[in-house]
Amino acid sequence: MRHVFGIALAIVMVLAMFFAGAWGYLRLLRLPTPAAELPAQGGSLLSYNGVLAALAAVAVTGLAAGILVAVPRISPLAAGLPGLLLIAWTALYLVSVHRAVGLIPLRSNAFGAGWESMLFNGVLGGAGLAMIVPLFLPSRWRRAGAAAESESEARGFIADLRDSQEQEDSARPIPPAISGSRTASGARPEPLRASSSSLDRYRRLSPY
Repeated sequence: MRHVFGIALAIVMVLAMFFAGAWGYLRLLRLPTPAAELPAQGGSLLSYNGVLAALAAVAVTGLAAGILVAVPRISPLAAGLPGLLLIAWTALYLVSVHRAVGLIPLRSNAFGAGWESMLFNGVLGGAGLAMIVPLFLPSRWRRAGAAAESESEARGFIADLRDSQEQEDSARPIPPAISGSRTASGARPEPLRASSSSLDRYRRLSPY
């Protein structure tokens, strides 16, 4: 079910890129001009609502793509499928410009024209390469929370091993402690007594 939602998000992402990102990119696109013909005569653009709207459209599209790429709980298909589409479109453009341009819908509107501009300038190819990164991360394909569950299971297994080891240690018979005055059987050790022959031999050898 997680990947089904990922496919749905991928479709939404493609539509957002086409209708919002392409439109905003076309509005912001300008060829290099002399300094005298800079936007807003080189001044502030905050009073130009059209420029701010176009910039907001591009920024929101980029933010949405970044969220799909970065958030681990989201299926990698949400960003990977649009990325594959952009890469395939760019590859087709390199092989056959006419066929790649002919597949662009609504070319007479700002949406299609903006998409065409992003295709010509390599923006689609660069964005596609960034969006396919989650497809190559194994952790993104696992179910959300699977890593945490496996870690908790490992901790529980280690805790069970420790409990069983402690139970085995407590079940073992403890040998009686040997004190300095008693043996293991509880009897007092008899002091060593030297034999009379040993004493006589010592007396003969001792010079004193």
